[in-house]
Amino acid sequence: MSLTINNNQAALIALQNLNATESSLQTTQNDVSTGLAVNNAQDNASVWSIAQGQRADISALDAVTQSLNRATSIADVASTAGQSVSDLLTQVKAKVVAAIDTSLTTASRDALNSDFRSLLNQISDVVNNASFDGANILNGSQATGLQFLANADGSSTLTLTGENLSLSGSLITIASTASISTATLASALLTLVNASLSNVDSALGKLGSQSNEIAAHTTFIGKLQDVLQTGVGNLVDANMATESAKLQALQVQQQLGVQALSIANQAPDAILSLFK
Repeated sequence: MSLTINNNQAALIALQNLNATESSLQTTQNDVSTGLAVNNAQDNASVWSIAQGQRADISALDAVTQSLNRATSIADVASTAGQSVSDLLTQVKAKVVAAIDTSLTTASRDALNSDFRSLLNQISDVVNNASFDGANILNGSQATGLQFLANADGSSTLTLTGENLSLSGSLITIASTASISTATLASALLTLVNASLSNVDSALGKLGSQSNEIAAHTTFIGKLQDVLQTGVGNLVDANMATESAKLQALQVQQQLGVQALSIANQAPDAILSLFK
């Protein structure tokens, strides 16, 4: 290699190598600080695109979880209210059976009838107040049921069936104006009470099955999110052990590169000795 003051090839090569080391060091430092080997599309366009798509699905599943949680709350309120209605109907049956006794005095029968009417009012109150977030599936207002999100693109749903536990309805056939003021009325009413109890218990069983389905799907969605999150991590997360070793190596290369450039920059000084 000739000595020249116009072109220091050794210095240019040392500078190129130092710049390359600086670039690699900056990349590694970014990986260490963010924990990501693929932080943007410039790092790896295809992997970044796949990861972004999975992140979108994970975010969408958050909305699915919220919808399912709302379904769970509505079902829990309905189940609690339905159990109360069943308990009240059990008490109603006791009053009706007691009123069949023809030996009752007028005062006793009036007291029984008053209790009976009070129980019917309580049933109506429970059914009408079994709402969560404005949704009531026990008063007959949701004839087609309520649909809740089941997947990330909204193409699948879970249904919470509406029931009608109102008095004079399809399940509780006892009229809201019913009375047990006579033994004859009480005897005729007992069949309706027994049928109503059976209908309510059947409706509660169906509601319980749907609640279990919603709970199971909520658990699945949570596990699916975890798996997707792990998958994204496998694509874009940096191996911190590898990055640590790389960082140390690059720091050494940086120091050596600076020294090499310094030595190369001193080479033209040797030309001066030729002219002494």
